[in-house]
Amino acid sequence: MEKVSVVVPFYNCPYINQALESLVNQTYKDIEIIVVNDGSTQHSEKIIPYLDKIKYIQKENGGTASALNMGIEHATGNYFCWLSSDDVYYPEKTEVQLAFMKEHKANFSHTNYCAIDRKSRIISPPLGVHPPNRLEILKRVSKKNFINGCSVMIDKAVFNHVGIFDETLPYTHDYDLWIRIIQKFGVYYLPQPLLLYRIHQQMGSKKHATAIKQEVDLVINRHKNTMESLLSEELRK
Repeated sequence: MEKVSVVVPFYNCPYINQALESLVNQTYKDIEIIVVNDGSTQHSEKIIPYLDKIKYIQKENGGTASALNMGIEHATGNYFCWLSSDDVYYPEKTEVQLAFMKEHKANFSHTNYCAIDRKSRIISPPLGVHPPNRLEILKRVSKKNFINGCSVMIDKAVFNHVGIFDETLPYTHDYDLWIRIIQKFGVYYLPQPLLLYRIHQQMGSKKHATAIKQEVDLVINRHKNTMESLLSEELRK
């Protein structure tokens, strides 16, 4: 069996116990759960019942990208996954996605997902999006992030080729990394919903919407020339 490392950045999140419960109950057992406490002042007591089942790292507050990077640094698995402390994995998420990765010899994949509310009730149909071919993938990722970060599974060797999360980007570190990965690797999509994505008032995408929009533009401009070259190449094929 190949080990899968799941990094859980944690900062003052009241749902952390639900995230961890979903991880300790994964059907795939060769899993390493790494919780990175990013300087929390609230809800840390909810982690205590899981301390014998997780790798627990505490650090000063530095943002989600810094917590993810610290998790990657301590990860000993062959594959990396990320679970936000307010989201939940389906029990079979790791097992099904790893089998999918191996079947397709994939380095990078993402899955379908549904939204849940603060009471963990499913409030949406499946929300995953995946363009039909590489040309359309390049077009879409050049304009917006279509990949839910907590649905990904990445062969850890990929980081040796593209680097890790950019800690100067508080909100779009995931978008920036996906663009770097897609420039060099194929992206595979598993249409089965395997993640529950929580919508609530305190979520970052609601609280920081204006700043996120500005940062998205920054990331798009950063990669504009490279993406235009790749699109031209794809069009010539």
